[in-house]
Amino acid sequence: MLCPIDGTQLVMADRNGVEIDYCPSCRGVWLDRGELDKIIERSIAQMAPAPEPRYEPERKPHKRKRRDSFLSDIFDF
Repeated sequence: MLCPIDGTQLVMADRNGVEIDYCPSCRGVWLDRGELDKIIERSIAQMAPAPEPRYEPERKPHKRKRRDSFLSDIFDF
């Protein structure tokens, strides 16, 4: 089949299981009946919904507890 725009021989390619005709010189793409529907259906099936972000509360850094010295046993500070 020839390209309707420039008369170059069309090349067939397989995209996601759908055969499409394209022109290597003008890069035009031609689809047969129902091929666009197949491409749309398969692209929707591949686009899985993104998982919803999980809420994680902000973590505050833990304060390091100061180690008591041996003097704290003897004196009340």
